[in-house]
Amino acid sequence: MKKFIIFVLMTFLFIVGKSSAHVNHYKNIKSLEYELFLNGKFIGFHKFNFSKKGDLLVVKSIGNFKVKKLGIDLMNYQTTTEEIYKENQLIKFKSKTNQNDKIKFVNLEHNRKKSQFDIDGSSFKGKTEINSIIGSWWNHEIVTKSKQISAVSGRVLDQKVKFLGKKKIKIFNNEYNALHFLILSDDNKPLNKKKLNINVWYDAKTLLWLKSSYEKLGKWEYRLKTVVF
Repeated sequence: MKKFIIFVLMTFLFIVGKSSAHVNHYKNIKSLEYELFLNGKFIGFHKFNFSKKGDLLVVKSIGNFKVKKLGIDLMNYQTTTEEIYKENQLIKFKSKTNQNDKIKFVNLEHNRKKSQFDIDGSSFKGKTEINSIIGSWWNHEIVTKSKQISAVSGRVLDQKVKFLGKKKIKIFNNEYNALHFLILSDDNKPLNKKKLNINVWYDAKTLLWLKSSYEKLGKWEYRLKTVVF
């Protein structure tokens, strides 16, 4: 079983390495929409739109959810993001998030001269290595990286990834052969609400992001709803 898991993981990394992780993989996809659930109850959505502008791939997203209890709004959350890639390299990212009337943001640019990302975020202003990745699960390369940049605040987290196996999962009325990964913070600090502890599933054949889940005052789950070609 252990040898099988290692084989599947190496196959996944080989596919990611050989494919164009952004342009080629999503060249035929116009949009992805995910529904968000908290403890099994639908609370919102996150939609990604893909478009080509010359040699650029532009990925725009909008997310919106609301948590209520006894008719009272406990959390209102709206976010918009834009990622721009050239030759599979992220060259610009920006986001704006309104969480309970508190504004968070990220403005990131690829500094080619210094081969780094320059970040101006609500929680972090500085630089990080070019091999870091935006914490957006649609991009399957996230499981091959050691640093993750928050798409909400710009903070940079060291991460480690565990491959938990291949199995069939059902989302709504569709069944998939999925690769299951666990993304964890790679540090010695006690587990807290800002640490990474995220399960994510990708289609074993297409590497399409299928589902993610994590625990934070309840069980949060993103499920693939629609793919538009």
